[in-house]
Amino acid sequence: MQSSAVFSLSPSLPLLKPRRLSLRHHPITTAASSSDLNVSPNVVSIPSLSRRSWRLASSDSPLRAWSGVPSPISHSLDTNRFRTAATAVPESAEEGDNSGKLTKVLELGLLFAMWYLFNIYFNIYNKQVLKALHAPMTVTLVQFAVGSVLITIMWVLNLYKRPKISGAQLAAILPLAVVHTLGNLFTNMSLGKVSVSFTHTIKAMEPFFSVLLSAMFLGEKPTPWVLGAIVPIVGGVALASISEVSFNWAGFSSAMASNLTNQSRNVLSKKVMVKKDDSLDNITLFSIITLMSLVLMAPVTFFTEGIKFTPSYIQSAGVNVKQIYTKSLIAALCFHAYQQVSYMILARVSPVTHSVGNCVKRVVVIVSSVIFFKTPVSPVNAFGTGIALAGVFLYSRVKGIKPKPKTA
Repeated sequence: MQSSAVFSLSPSLPLLKPRRLSLRHHPITTAASSSDLNVSPNVVSIPSLSRRSWRLASSDSPLRAWSGVPSPISHSLDTNRFRTAATAVPESAEEGDNSGKLTKVLELGLLFAMWYLFNIYFNIYNKQVLKALHAPMTVTLVQFAVGSVLITIMWVLNLYKRPKISGAQLAAILPLAVVHTLGNLFTNMSLGKVSVSFTHTIKAMEPFFSVLLSAMFLGEKPTPWVLGAIVPIVGGVALASISEVSFNWAGFSSAMASNLTNQSRNVLSKKVMVKKDDSLDNITLFSIITLMSLVLMAPVTFFTEGIKFTPSYIQSAGVNVKQIYTKSLIAALCFHAYQQVSYMILARVSPVTHSVGNCVKRVVVIVSSVIFFKTPVSPVNAFGTGIALAGVFLYSRVKGIKPKPKTA
């Protein structure tokens, strides 16, 4: 910011011949530190005077004459000029960076809120459908079908880039699609038999199966930190299972099978080593798996539960057809939405942060389902669930710790 100064000439100066002087004000020069120059900061240099250099200062400082010999201060002034110019940052750039960071934080917070909200609605509506009409295979097929329709629309309208997949890539993805299909089917089977909170408490044991399968098939030895985190997970699930009011072996076994198949998918993805190029990111891979799961699930469902979702069968079961169809559609939309948002979050944060967020999501789902369905929870059950979830949180924090290499 330029400063306005009143300049005065001392009467003791010799009379100067009037001439046109070109006064140039250098903003960077005036910005130099007075402690470096040992002069007043309001300085205007007059480069047109060759024999004598003058400093015009404001009226509160005297006018002085300098020798025509180059001064070290003048050299320091030039040096400071370039140093100041190199380090100066516009305030608008700083404000732009701050506003950009704030926008990213708000965007990430919105994605987390959507992730949790879609998951809550999926579990609530899915449980209502499975409770009214126990047809887990048909419900799973509907979820894959709705997701496939959304994916097709997304590709046709060019909302997301349609990938070019080779036959070799499809062959590599097929095992992932199989275990993905089984994982979702077993989850729905468990939700149809036991409470939502108990299903998700059992699914908290996913880290146990991840460590077990990685050690068996990938040769990855768990660290003592990981093993220490697994202990409260297993103990908490066991404690919650003993005191669970809705416990039955069908629901418990289905949830365990879901854990096994879901973690098998993660191990297979490392074992098969599906090459992820620019056309095959996480969202695209999930989309292809969803389409393949629909193809795998359709014939099995039609030969087993094909008639259980027809209007005539639903009416004969004494269930409102419109409500079942509406809730099934909402559950399927939320199912696909929360998984898509999950991959969007994973693209913005580290795997550890995503894992912690997933642990918090499970807590939110359990609490919301207990409140909505008014599920009876004993103190022992609540304590066991809390221990298991604490172990999951601890596991998400320590699984990235690598053992220190042994020095010779």
